[in-house]
Amino acid sequence: MKLNTLKPAEGSTKSDRRIGRGQGSGRGGTSTKGHKGAKSRSGYSRKAGFEGGQMPLYRRVPKFGFKSPNRVETKPINLDTIQELATKTGLSALTFEVLMDNGLAGKNDVVKVLGRGALTAKIDVSAHSFSKSAIEAIEKAGGKATTL
Repeated sequence: MKLNTLKPAEGSTKSDRRIGRGQGSGRGGTSTKGHKGAKSRSGYSRKAGFEGGQMPLYRRVPKFGFKSPNRVETKPINLDTIQELATKTGLSALTFEVLMDNGLAGKNDVVKVLGRGALTAKIDVSAHSFSKSAIEAIEKAGGKATTL
């Protein structure tokens, strides 16, 4: 530590600029705020996304389509995934709990079984919904598709 590096503690001294204390201070009149405009007024706060009066980006970008607030998001599980799980664990019935235990679905997921891949194992599958091709493939393999 040297004498030339000493500084007062932060916040202990006032700024050397006395703003808004009359014309004699050299900073009277507009008080360093420039001339007119919203930023020179008291109580000014800029709105989020404001671009100086130019049309904001979120209004310039086109918006397409419609998203229904009542849409149910489903978790897809394909037949090849079920076949892989059946050969790995040797199960004969696939329930929602088995899917949760193997990390294929969460407790709040709505599971839909889809028909991608081939199913050779005889397995009873229970899920929230099925595609037509998935039901056909499960029944063709000798299993049963049960809707929860």
